Amino acid sequence: MTRPIDSYRWYALQVRSRWESSTAGLLRSKSLETLLPTHMTKHKWSDRFKAVEMPLFPGYVFCRFDVHDRLPVLITPGVISVVGRGKTPVAVDDSEILSIQAAIQSGIHMEPWPYVEIGERVRIDGEVMDGMEGILTSFKGRHRVVISVSLLRRAVALEIDRSRITPLGFSRAMPGGEIEKLPELELTGV
Repeated sequence: MTRPIDSYRWYALQVRSRWESSTAGLLRSKSLETLLPTHMTKHKWSDRFKAVEMPLFPGYVFCRFDVHDRLPVLITPGVISVVGRGKTPVAVDDSEILSIQAAIQSGIHMEPWPYVEIGERVRIDGEVMDGMEGILTSFKGRHRVVISVSLLRRAVALEIDRSRITPLGFSRAMPGGEIEKLPELELTGV
């Protein structure tokens, strides 16, 4: 009995270095849905600079499949493993995949960013990115929202106009399992 494709989850695959694109193509040739987000960056050769498309998450490709039928994925050239805890694959949170897909469709400049575990959570308001949440940072005087993929401990930064950002309150667990509500964030000086 086969499962409907809607029950398939997104998983992060660790792949060989610089094999992201070819591995994603091989997985697609097996009728598997893949996601390989990329960004443009400048590389310098001895005589010139050139714009090059690079993976946002080097060494990883996202793939949607039935975890109980993962052998076709694992035997694909370039695939090292399915990311998980020990030998148990762990699915990527659907909201994180949707955020990455929305960021790609928006056309906003993206680049790899160090993973942020604790920070200021914000919501983006307006059109394609409406309702998306992330971490607000400031870099070289520009505001950026960092979208994190917890499972990979990686993140992506999007340049966002300050007027499109709404601060959110966040909470943290206290000893004994109680939740402490933290005050609303102030974005002045960020």
